[in-house]
Amino acid sequence: MKIKKIAVIGLGKVGALAAQLLKQSGFDVIGLDVHPGKSTSPFPVFVLDVSDISALDKHLQDCDAVLSCLPYHLNLDLAKLCHLKGLHYFDLTEDVPTTKEIISLSETSTAVMVPQCGLAPGFIGIVGSHLVSQFETVRSLKLRVGALPQNPTGLLAYAFNWSPEGVVNEYLNDCEVIEEGQHKWVSAMEWLETIYINGVQLEAFTTSGGLGTMCQTYLSKIDNLDYKTMRYPGHVKLMNFFFHELLLRENRELAGKILTHAKPPVNDDVVYVHAAAEGLVDDRLKRQEFVEAYYPKEIGGKMRTAIAWTTSASACAVIELVSQGLLPERGFIKQEDISLQTLMNTSSGSYYKKEEK
Repeated sequence: MKIKKIAVIGLGKVGALAAQLLKQSGFDVIGLDVHPGKSTSPFPVFVLDVSDISALDKHLQDCDAVLSCLPYHLNLDLAKLCHLKGLHYFDLTEDVPTTKEIISLSETSTAVMVPQCGLAPGFIGIVGSHLVSQFETVRSLKLRVGALPQNPTGLLAYAFNWSPEGVVNEYLNDCEVIEEGQHKWVSAMEWLETIYINGVQLEAFTTSGGLGTMCQTYLSKIDNLDYKTMRYPGHVKLMNFFFHELLLRENRELAGKILTHAKPPVNDDVVYVHAAAEGLVDDRLKRQEFVEAYYPKEIGGKMRTAIAWTTSASACAVIELVSQGLLPERGFIKQEDISLQTLMNTSSGSYYKKEEK
């Protein structure tokens, strides 16, 4: 089903930009949010409490698809409504239990259901599968992403440019990995390592959700697979103290409020992506890497943060591919089944092609 009209639900920095990109790509777009802000938008915006499913249903009557940019705990009811109405559904969640329920819904869906199509999970999985395709056999695939302030201050060296619910979730929930050919669950904020990108020292540690469905896809095909979040050195030690010694893990909502109050968003951010695969090509051991630093961009006459455009561009590119018939028209779509080059050839995906600070 070609997508003509799409509803973008949740108009924060990511959602508002996603709606803008979809509009630029030729879609008829409407936006819905309980607090949409005062800025002028090139598409209709409706004030709506998205937890009111009956009211939401009325706004979706002539839509073909929905992109949810909501906190993960609001996605499942919306996905169920889309499933009932036969609408294409896309979201940005990193939450594993929510995604599993949406995948279950997709088994009887007449449209596509594509959770986890943002940055991580999402774009990083597409990059990972691109690297894997260059090998005959793969012994390891290591995927790392970090959304950070360019000019960090304080011991945490961080700014909450992303959803506090999402960050707390990924720091506390167990993480899927493949280790020595075995599918395992490991604790978050562990497996600490040092990485350098463009001379910048970073630390990387396990966080949940970033692999999406890759462990299921690559079990028995890749010996070692894991995802880690990158931060400036010293961050994870303090976060372990905050969550575990001070027991803030017992109150996630309070933890999110404390952290965002202490470290509010910044405009000058950077998104680091580091993906590396090792394996055999012509019976010789090789290593392939994809390493980028993405900075804010001007889009639609306005500067957009790196985390906003990298997340939005990936999701919107996937929507374009579904509408163009280049991806399946129904059921669940894995991010790792999407071609990196094909994604970058879309209007939205082209923003990834060449990065200049």
